[in-house]
Amino acid sequence: MPLPTKEPMYCAEQIKIPPALPDILKQFTKAAIRTQPGDLLSWSAAYFDALSAGKAPPVKNRFETPTEGKAITPGLLGVLHKQLWSQETVAVDDLKEKWAQLSLPNERLDEILTLGNFVANVPWLNFLSLGCTSLESNLTEAVTLLCKILTKDPEGGAARIEYDLFKRLYTYLAEVDGNITEEHIESVIAYLDNDAAKGEGMIGPANFTHSFCPKLSGQ
Repeated sequence: MPLPTKEPMYCAEQIKIPPALPDILKQFTKAAIRTQPGDLLSWSAAYFDALSAGKAPPVKNRFETPTEGKAITPGLLGVLHKQLWSQETVAVDDLKEKWAQLSLPNERLDEILTLGNFVANVPWLNFLSLGCTSLESNLTEAVTLLCKILTKDPEGGAARIEYDLFKRLYTYLAEVDGNITEEHIESVIAYLDNDAAKGEGMIGPANFTHSFCPKLSGQ
């Protein structure tokens, strides 16, 4: 019977730990705890692939308390936006890859793609807008969430976005809804025009949730 192979013996002087390794592992651990990925191995591969390519890794900005029955969360939509915001349109296959890395349900992706009539190339901000409506109970809350994801204001701040962008995305969502008249859309925009002028071309939830502003949903 062959003798068992002996493990090589090393002394401390022979073991060289790359200087950057401790910090890399520390940041990875914090990112995994913050993001709570459903498939840790798949997410880890995507995390290090993104880092090695100099791209934004699939990491939430902060920890979210798990919500039963909601696989998609505002934080995960924010992760997708960080990864895809620079592309006006995203290939469906690329979107599906990013979606799978976050262990999000395929049926929800298919629902959003169908709702937006997206086929090969997906206008990213339109997809993100529809993703927000899938999380919220009404259009005002969905647009509020959209502003929080798109804003450059500090977290917890006014969540303002450019007014032209607001008009484009609100009009898109209202048209997809199908129950909001063109006249009502125009009345919302007419009211907010003045706020945007005062706000140097920026608009936020405080403006469109004001009691004097026509409701975004038309009801």
